[in-house]
Amino acid sequence: MLDSSRPAPLRADLLDSAAISGIRHGFFTRIGGVSSGIYSSLNIGTGSLDDQTLVTENRRRVAEWMGVLPEALITVHQIHSPDAIIVRAPFPGDRPKADAIVTDRPGIAVAAASADCGPVLFADPNARIVGAAHAGWKGALTGVLESTIDAMETLGALRENIIAVLGPSISQKNYEVGPEFIARFVEANDHNARYFAPSGKSGHALFDLNLYTVDRLTQAGVTATQLGRCTYAEEDLFFSYRRTTHRREADYGRQISAIVLEDV
Repeated sequence: MLDSSRPAPLRADLLDSAAISGIRHGFFTRIGGVSSGIYSSLNIGTGSLDDQTLVTENRRRVAEWMGVLPEALITVHQIHSPDAIIVRAPFPGDRPKADAIVTDRPGIAVAAASADCGPVLFADPNARIVGAAHAGWKGALTGVLESTIDAMETLGALRENIIAVLGPSISQKNYEVGPEFIARFVEANDHNARYFAPSGKSGHALFDLNLYTVDRLTQAGVTATQLGRCTYAEEDLFFSYRRTTHRREADYGRQISAIVLEDV
């Protein structure tokens, strides 16, 4: 049974180093919330069918851990796009559609929701600029990672100083894809064939989204790494869209990954 106490997110050594004092981050798991059943327990999915009163409380718990007001935990309406936006205050109305958020304002926690797609947290500790991106296969392929870096540079970051960490997402051994998916990636760049391994099913392959994401980040000129945690396999810790689909469950929860500039 999942613990319903305070959240205890995963941390990345690269973002926790002494050189990055004044920046707080967390890759939150499904542990530490108030939801139950298939949403147990820290479901932050505003688009899920969970009781939104419980979702609001879960998001409040995340905000509290991050040291910000609930309204300052910022997520966007994610649509698997390459779009990144700059945020300096809570949204006054509906959340805009995008898949990455960048800020240079202390007290604004930018965050990405996920349930197999890759949450990526960014920081330039020198310029004090942070970002969060939701990078599924479509967003990664069409440029959401590069858009996030570009937005950070607009605020004064230098890409050679940017650190990026990919949080929990689906692993290659659990990510089987069909021929049209493979063709899309290989047509975009024939070097992308290296991210596919035989799956044992004719015309299908296993796709390494994690390595693809980290390679895109590295090729963009930033320092990048990954936690190497699988959302599909680690059911006690993570929600997974694909696992839910395979089980034909009615819905699924979402976890959140967030980063904030603290006042120094």
